[in-house]
Amino acid sequence: MAWLMLASSLAVLATHRLIALFLLACTIITAALTHVIDWQAVLLLVCITIIAIIRLRFQHYLSTKIISEIILLICTIGLFIHLFPGFNNLRYLDNVTVGEHSAPFTMYFNFDKALVPFILLACLPTLFVCRPAKHATKIQWALLVISMPLLLLVATAAGGLTFEWHFPSWLPAFVLCNLLFVSLAEEALFRGYLQQRLTLWLRSPYLALVITSLLFGAVHFAGGPLLILFATLAGLIYGLAWMWSGKLWLAVSIHFGLNLGHLLFFTYPIKLVSN
Repeated sequence: MAWLMLASSLAVLATHRLIALFLLACTIITAALTHVIDWQAVLLLVCITIIAIIRLRFQHYLSTKIISEIILLICTIGLFIHLFPGFNNLRYLDNVTVGEHSAPFTMYFNFDKALVPFILLACLPTLFVCRPAKHATKIQWALLVISMPLLLLVATAAGGLTFEWHFPSWLPAFVLCNLLFVSLAEEALFRGYLQQRLTLWLRSPYLALVITSLLFGAVHFAGGPLLILFATLAGLIYGLAWMWSGKLWLAVSIHFGLNLGHLLFFTYPIKLVSN
C-alpha cells in the first residue's frame, strides 16, 4: 500500500502539489507503521521538512536561501545514493534473468530515491516546467526521437546488448518502478535541477548539457566503461529534450521509453557474458 501511495503522490506532484504532499504525508505514516521506513528515516524526513519550510518562509533572505538549498541538495544526493539509514527498500526482483542471453539483475522499489523530486521542488519551483533554454525545429525533434532506438543499436553493435524479445510477468511492476521511482528521480536531479541551475549560472545551455550528461554517465561507473558511455549519450538525449521543451516530464518520458524499449527488445540489463 505504501508503494502505491508513494507512486500516486509522485504522479500528481507536477500538477496538484497540495494533493501530492497530502498523499506523501499519508505514505510516510503508512510506511512507518508497516516498517518500510524506521525511526532514523522518519527523523531525517522531519528535519528535511523543517528546512524546506524555513527556506520557503524566509526565502527573501539570501543567506537563508543559499544555506537551506545546499543542505537540501546534500540530503537529496544522500537519498539518491542510499546513504541514509532507516529505509527498508523492497527487493522486488532478486537475481532474475529475463531471457537466456540476458545477465541476472535485481530490481528494488527505492523509497529514499523516490523522495528526490519532492525535495528538489522545494529548492527550485520551476523544477517541472520552465522556459526552454533553446528552441528546436521539427527536424531536430525528429532526429532526437530517432536517436533513441539508434542508441540501443549502437550499444548492440558495441557488444553490450543483443536482440532478445521479452514480455515478463512482472512488466507492470517494472513500469511503475522505472517510471516513478527511477526515471522521475534521476531526471529531477540531473535535468530539472542540475542542468537548469547550471544553465542559469553558466549562461550556456550547451555547456550545462555536456556537464550534466557527463555527470549522469559517471554515476553509472559500477556498470563499467561501456555503460558510462551509453549513459552519457542517453543523458545528452534527455538533456536536449529538457533544454528544448523546459518540461521535466518530457525528459522523464523519453528516459522511461528508452528503458522500456531496452527491456522489451534487447538483452536486459546487458548481454550475458559466456565463460
